[in-house]
Formats: sequence, structure tokens, C-alpha cells
Amino acid sequence: MKQILRKTLLYKTGVEYGDYSINHIEGCAHGCRYPCYAMLMSKRFGRTNTYQDWRKPKLVGNAIELLHREIPRMKDKIRFVHLCFMSDPFMVGYPDVTDMSLRIIRLLNDHGIKVTTLTKGIYPADILHYGTLDQNEYGISFVSNSASYLREYEPYSAKWFMRVRSLERLSNQGAKTWVSMEPYPTPNIADQDINELLERIGFVDKIVFGRLNYNVRSKEYEGHRDYYNDLCSQVVSFCESHGIEYHLKHGTDTRVGAAHICGGVHTPMRSAVRLR
Repeated sequence: MKQILRKTLLYKTGVEYGDYSINHIEGCAHGCRYPCYAMLMSKRFGRTNTYQDWRKPKLVGNAIELLHREIPRMKDKIRFVHLCFMSDPFMVGYPDVTDMSLRIIRLLNDHGIKVTTLTKGIYPADILHYGTLDQNEYGISFVSNSASYLREYEPYSAKWFMRVRSLERLSNQGAKTWVSMEPYPTPNIADQDINELLERIGFVDKIVFGRLNYNVRSKEYEGHRDYYNDLCSQVVSFCESHGIEYHLKHGTDTRVGAAHICGGVHTPMRSAVRLR
């Protein structure tokens, strides 16, 4: 696997439910076609030129060296570190990426820093041996169980049921788990029952829900705003009835006073309930 060198690694993210983040991979072999926001930004800033280039990920070879320098200087500012907003830390078919991700989790935890992760891949069976803090949170992306949708929009990711089983295994071992239901498609892209998906992930501690952006077809769906508003109500109802923390991404619920909602009952994972 090709490697690159960076001058810095840890950074403060602008993602609304994030804190600090690390992107120790450039590019992503999963090649999601929503389109992928990370790929769009990488094109914009000249880090990649084509879809084919994006699907040839490069590993930051000096990631551990950088963290040994940056963690002591920054740890007092950090509440938690997320892996990753611009790639996938457990990318299908790339064991070098997984190995580096596990080393990073161990290093951060050894310094008392909580880690959150998000993947469309499969979690290693022994990941909890590397993640030594009970506060760590392990997540998957899961927006559809439609075979045709996944073939078109998530062609190279792990199959949805493998992701869910992988996460459920961690939950059964006592780990904190969460699901990102974003970008959730409109019915003209994937006609599905969100309650069926929610029931399958009812074991998790937290659900983040967000609309599909940057896709012409989703905006062509008549009544798409009302559609997402109704879905937000269903997500909140499900989470509150199952004792699950939830976070509605900004702009998903467009009703007055409900543009951004966090809530739930799981105190260790909860953000303050707020509207903005």
C-alpha cells in the first residue's frame, strides 16, 4: 500500500457532533457514490483528481510518530478523537489501514483519550484488546438494506448485515456502540421502511440521523422536506421508547425550532439537549 508523509495529524473538526479527529488515510477504497462529501472536498482542495484516484487509498506512514509529538501538547484540549471523517479506519481489503487504526486507538487510550470510530467495514474481533477505555464508542454507517441501493451507492463497502453483526458483537461484549444513518435516501432512490432498519439496530447506545445531500435525485423527490421531517419524528420516537441517545443532523428537520436536536438517556454518551 502506498504511503505518504504528513506534517500534522490531530485537528479540531467542524463536524457538529465531533471534537478532534485524525485522518491517517488519504482516499477511500469504498468509493461511495452518494456522492461522498469527503471525496468532493478532496477534489476541491486538490488532494485527488478522479474517482479512480480516490479509490486508491494512501496510508500516512508517519502517523504514530506525529501523534507521539502532538498528543502531549494537545491532550488537555481534547475531549475525544474521531476516526475518521475523511476516510474509513477499517477499510475492506486493507489490513494495513486496520493495523494502523488499532495502533492509533491504543496510543490515544494509553494517554487517557477517548476514541470514537465509524466504518462501513468490519470491526476486528480483537479490537477491544486495543481499545482499553470503556468510554470508546464504535460505530457503523447503515442507511439501507436494499441490495440494489447498496450496489449503486456503496459498491465496495462491507455488506450491511455484516456491519451490523460486527457492531452487535461489540455491544454484546459491553462496548458502547452507535449507528450513523446518514445520508438517508429518499423513496425515489430506495423505497424502504425506516422502522425495519431501526429495529435491527435497537441494541445500540446512539443513533445519528441525517438527510441525503449533494444528490439531484433526492431534491427531485416531491415533498422531500416533509419526508425527512416525518423520519426525524420516527427516529426520535423510536430512540426515546428504547432508551437510545439520538442526534439529528443540522438541516434534516426543517420545522421551526427543530433544526438541530440532541437527546436521550445514556448519560456517558449524551450531548446537552439543545435547539439552534
